[in-house]
Amino acid sequence: MEYALTLDGVTKRFGHFVAVNQLSLRIPKGSVYGFLGPNGAGKTTTIRMIMSIFYPDEGTISVLGHPNAEEVKDRLGYLPEEKGLYKKMKTAEIIAYFGKLKGMPSAKAKQRAVEMLQKYGLADWVDKRCEQLSKGMSQKVQVLGTLIHDPELVILDEPFSGLDPVNAELMRDIILNMKREGRTVIFSTHVMEHAEQLCDYIFLINRGNKVLDGTLAEVKKGGEHGIQIDYDGDGSILKTIPGVTRVNDSGKTAEMFMANGHDPQEILARLVGKLRIRRFDIREPSLHEIFIRAVGGKSDE
Repeated sequence: MEYALTLDGVTKRFGHFVAVNQLSLRIPKGSVYGFLGPNGAGKTTTIRMIMSIFYPDEGTISVLGHPNAEEVKDRLGYLPEEKGLYKKMKTAEIIAYFGKLKGMPSAKAKQRAVEMLQKYGLADWVDKRCEQLSKGMSQKVQVLGTLIHDPELVILDEPFSGLDPVNAELMRDIILNMKREGRTVIFSTHVMEHAEQLCDYIFLINRGNKVLDGTLAEVKKGGEHGIQIDYDGDGSILKTIPGVTRVNDSGKTAEMFMANGHDPQEILARLVGKLRIRRFDIREPSLHEIFIRAVGGKSDE
């Protein structure tokens, strides 16, 4: 298997604080790889080391076969967590500007910028200044600036942050399209739904330490199966059912886990008449449940 990125024993300290501790990863070419973890877990620090913004105190990193991202910067696309645009520049100008920073000829960058804006539904905004863009549109323009030079490896730090459902759907489509084109995509998130929908591989970090790493199927295989329900009514009753040990309740949907020896049909029988059950499935655990248990939280919080 060919790898777009490898990390071996990577450690990063800030004074006495260990932000990333002895991290090793292998990221296959052409995959979508999710960096998961709570806020402050070490995701962004890891990404900044990959991009040679920070350098590790220990260990080695190989990016597209090179020991330093600066050596292959024209083959990389990077959307940082702290996003921003030059407000007085026009949208096509700033996307073309990002292309020129990556070595594209000026005329080609301008042409490509206009084509991308047209492709992704921003044709009417080609000559509008960035200060006129909504937050979702601004995010979209920055993503296009990340992709204009056709990078092989794309790293997106919290790309779904602040997006409404329509723009989140567009971001998902952009990531899937990159995968279809054979690019390697790494994105960090703390929203498990996005990772579960998109990722081939999952890496979970907590307090600087790797907790889980593998394919989505491998990560979920080790988890405890539970009951998934869709319902109408007062969900507080879910936590009172005998045999139920944990509940992830979202208001209209819930994930329930049973103690050994209890029959799911008994759980269903106790719910009938108290809630209107629209769906009742026995399924592998959600990534949310695996995340909560792995980082030591309480699944009903």
